[in-house]
Amino acid sequence: MAIRVSVQADDEDECVEGLSRLVDAGFQPVMMPRYLTDGRWMARAVPAPTTKAPTAGSDRGPVVSG
Repeated sequence: MAIRVSVQADDEDECVEGLSRLVDAGFQPVMMPRYLTDGRWMARAVPAPTTKAPTAGSDRGPVVSG
């Protein structure tokens, strides 16, 4: 399931502010504020990527021959 959030606003400044709040909450912009043909502003964001969980055996140190 993909998670996407949108900001809809009456003007550009309001849209930028809404997108800024999403970024502060940990989202990553995927569509910067854009004026749409129906007279509104929109921006989109997705959750920021997180670090991957370690794979089996990745916690071992370097291999030393002996």
